[in-house]
Amino acid sequence: MSSSVTRSIHGNPSPASDPGAEIEALREQLRHHEYLYYVLDAPVITDAEYDTLMNRLKALETAHPELLSPDSPTQRVGGRPATGFQKVPHSRPMLSLDNAYNEADLRDWDRRVRELAGSLPVRYVAELKMDGLSLALHYESTPDGGARLLRGLTRGDGQIGEDVTTNVRTIKSVPLTVSPDKITESGIHTVDGRLAFGQDFEVRGEVVMPLASFRKANEEREREGLAPAANPRNFAAGTLRTLDTKVVAARRLDFYAYFLLTSAEYSPLGQQAALDALTTLGFRVNNHRNTFTEIEGVLGFLNEVEALRETLGYEIDGVVLKVDAQATQLRLGYTGRAPRWAIAYKFTASAGISQILDVEINVGRTGKLTPTAILIPVLIGGTTVSRATLHNADEIARLNLRIGSWVKVERGGDVIPKITEVIVDAEHPEGTGIFSMPETCPDCHTPVHRAEGEVDYRCTNVDCPARLRESLLHLSHRKVMNIEGLGEAMVQQLTDAGMVQSLADLYTLTEEQLLTLERVGQKSAQTLLTQIDNSKQAGLARLLMALGIRFVGERTAELLASEFGSIDALAVAPQEELERVEEVGPKVAAAVREFFENEKNLALVERLKTLGLKTTAEKRIRTDQLAGLTFVLTGTFPTLSREEAKEKIEAAGGKVSGSVSKKTNYVVAGEEAGSKLTKAQELGIAILDEAGLWALITTGSSPKDPLP
Repeated sequence: MSSSVTRSIHGNPSPASDPGAEIEALREQLRHHEYLYYVLDAPVITDAEYDTLMNRLKALETAHPELLSPDSPTQRVGGRPATGFQKVPHSRPMLSLDNAYNEADLRDWDRRVRELAGSLPVRYVAELKMDGLSLALHYESTPDGGARLLRGLTRGDGQIGEDVTTNVRTIKSVPLTVSPDKITESGIHTVDGRLAFGQDFEVRGEVVMPLASFRKANEEREREGLAPAANPRNFAAGTLRTLDTKVVAARRLDFYAYFLLTSAEYSPLGQQAALDALTTLGFRVNNHRNTFTEIEGVLGFLNEVEALRETLGYEIDGVVLKVDAQATQLRLGYTGRAPRWAIAYKFTASAGISQILDVEINVGRTGKLTPTAILIPVLIGGTTVSRATLHNADEIARLNLRIGSWVKVERGGDVIPKITEVIVDAEHPEGTGIFSMPETCPDCHTPVHRAEGEVDYRCTNVDCPARLRESLLHLSHRKVMNIEGLGEAMVQQLTDAGMVQSLADLYTLTEEQLLTLERVGQKSAQTLLTQIDNSKQAGLARLLMALGIRFVGERTAELLASEFGSIDALAVAPQEELERVEEVGPKVAAAVREFFENEKNLALVERLKTLGLKTTAEKRIRTDQLAGLTFVLTGTFPTLSREEAKEKIEAAGGKVSGSVSKKTNYVVAGEEAGSKLTKAQELGIAILDEAGLWALITTGSSPKDPLP
């Protein structure tokens, strides 16, 4: 905590007869200096002076344990290592963001935003996309009108996160308390003189590991004979989930706030005002941000940020754009996975040059054989890359790639490193080793098959050990069956020991079996068995993902589950019926039929049902009341979101379009309807409000008095 400015500690309390008063004064001073150092990067005392204050406080709290408080600065570090992390539902989902990779993507998004916003204002707040892990901090009100940290949750699967509060307390840029004065000054409690929300609030942001901390940690790992961590983001994520708080505290993590939430919505102040309020509340908010009313200004900001990228001291992989006004956000709404009012612009991938040492074949859960290049390790964008996907045999032929070839390797954000070109020049001679795809599976030695018209080679043996291992790892994923203890090492042991020879065997494991495995104690065995048992209730959609049906991801699984209501109904559905499901085309329908026509797959499903896995879902009730009718939605409705209105129309057999034309049958207009309403009036198209839409859905006939 050293600084070029060194001076005495103003107001340092002298020993007093009232230890409680001295303790409170010391806590307030320490919080102030932590804020100056960890949030503002502007310390005014030396490390030694800070330690003097901290040691005095520790001594007083030790002498008066009845005065110890969980929000004391001394409690950022200490206590016994945690034994695990409790899973807690989020107050509202922590959604992903859609991505833009170039100017055309960004302009297309801007066009959609303005069309959907209608007459509402469109102004963007541009913020750095920090390369860390998301965190949600919950604060509860205190009797004095302030607030204190109640809970810190990781993103988890977006619906449920892990409670890492003990570790969050060690992050010095996370305020443990917020004073009443700061809450009043921030203005979060009033908007236009009205109560916006109480002092209970939630702050979301990104935990990052500064590059200086990352380099220092890697130097220490190398001195201890450990392999260096690959990149700051993964190291930060692993650190936050470390069970020993002292280890977490020793690796300096930072928290940057980017969202302020009420109990119902993102801040009614608007995004820019919310960021200012967060700064006033004492949170670190990234200063590299700006607001724009036109996309041209955003493009200039992107160029400025990319030029600054290497000087920031932490990793970023792009810029996030958010619509500022809450009213406009509400109008735009959400897709199934992301808000329509925000987008992440990803910077061009970082690149490096390396040489291919070998090509390894990996067998996936659907039997797909994927060639992977083994490279001379190369540092790209702060990450050491030693492997890169080659996708398939056609891609290898296109690149004219050989073992020994020198290649350009790119990585960007979450994208798996990939080879973009082969380099042949005086310094990089051509490779000599010719590679060809194997004729048999490298794991079970079954002949591989390449279907006509497809680029992939596949192992057709559903009992292939490699397919089983990958299927188990996929099944354990938090978005599938969410079995946290089922990692690579455990899967390898279970399959090597022959304890799990199919997905169903996972649900017959016993504590006695698990205790025979290496590094498995009674507590870890019980925890894993509990997680496996809990996963039985994950539901039909997640089970469909776990089964590894080709082309069936999260969205398709949800659509199939809600359409058919049970795995039995889905298993016998003809291809034509499958193709009638929204977003399911001939390719997906054929893959579903292929899966359920395999006797071994049917036997697996029957066994899973017998073992108690939930194989039913709430079936979407469909009618043909609105068959043949096309609707356009505009404005804000009293009880339905735009997405909910769309679902209701489609469930009744209607179609929803994004633009008004002569083929439009009805425009459903809410408050603050925009240009679509005007165009509908010009074309003489019938206009309904929400009540009129309900009448049409329930009766199948138009209301007598559509809106003018």
